[in-house]
Amino acid sequence: MKASLLLLLFCHVSSPVKHSLKFILTASSGLPDFPEFVAGAVVDENLLGYCDSSKKIIELKHDWVKKVLEDDPHQLELYNWGCFVREPIFFKATINSLMQRFNQSGGVHILQRVNGCEWDDETGEVIGFSQYGYDGEDFLSIDLKTETWIALKPQAVITKLRWDADKARMKSIQNYLTVIHPERLKKFLYYGRSFLLRTELPSVSLLQKTPSSPVSCHATGFYPHRASLVWRKDGEELHEEVDHGEILPNHDGTFQMSVDLNLSSVTPEDWTRYDCVFQFSGVKEDIITKLEKDRIRTNWVKPSDMTVLVTAAVVVFALILIGAAGFIVYKKKKAISPPSSPDNSTELSEQLNPEICMTNTLSDSPGVT
Repeated sequence: MKASLLLLLFCHVSSPVKHSLKFILTASSGLPDFPEFVAGAVVDENLLGYCDSSKKIIELKHDWVKKVLEDDPHQLELYNWGCFVREPIFFKATINSLMQRFNQSGGVHILQRVNGCEWDDETGEVIGFSQYGYDGEDFLSIDLKTETWIALKPQAVITKLRWDADKARMKSIQNYLTVIHPERLKKFLYYGRSFLLRTELPSVSLLQKTPSSPVSCHATGFYPHRASLVWRKDGEELHEEVDHGEILPNHDGTFQMSVDLNLSSVTPEDWTRYDCVFQFSGVKEDIITKLEKDRIRTNWVKPSDMTVLVTAAVVVFALILIGAAGFIVYKKKKAISPPSSPDNSTELSEQLNPEICMTNTLSDSPGVT
């Protein structure tokens, strides 16, 4: 079964890439409106599902993930047990212990664990990882090569020494990170191949806030996230005068990113020497966008145009006021002037006062104690 699964998987992989599986677990203390424990499973930066210990639910994001668990009910049992029984108890106890180590008596505190693996579908190389963070800072991480833990805070040393001495525990964690997790990753990739192994090309635009601002090359709507976006000059990649943004997720499961180019020292005549290049890992054809003025999109309005618009508005407004004032003066004059007709000897008693109104599932790897 495993051999046929892998064979079918490779038939759908168009190019050698690295895939990843992450289990992200988060526990909180001191946040009454936030669940005490949540966990999510992520493959290649796609959320597969998550659990919430407060609501006692496991929510799956794709039908094919449901199929995975239907075909492997034992895995679902492990997730249920871990999310609603084992991990919440462990994380709560750990937060209490860390508060004592950090001399904290109360307040809001967050404990996180990220573990999983990366798998190269060409070389078969597997890299396992497991790391802990406390209150937004790195706390502890595993080194599988030396079979030891790395203390990233002085308060983590006591845990490091205890875990380093537990060889059986280390072997168990190694087995999860380098054997069990990669097998699950391959199974997820097989069941979700139409979604996870698809390729979607981006739309690429050149954006600029003002004529003196950097020109931003923005690519959006691409999948997978393993891509690069660079500026080149005369065909050579630029490393100076450029600012690379992070790859960010879109609401539809695709990704976006941008890279800015500072043109303050570039003459207009040299613009044609620059281009922006989008590259997918393993895909031969690049998307090249030349730096041309008519391709740049902006919502900036020229000061002269703005002056014309403002002047026109002022003139129109002034005409309205003048007209209104003239109308009032006319009415007042008419009200105090002698009657034009001898038959009309009554004065006007009505005054006009016009007013102008201006819009994580969890990992079942051994928990930390």
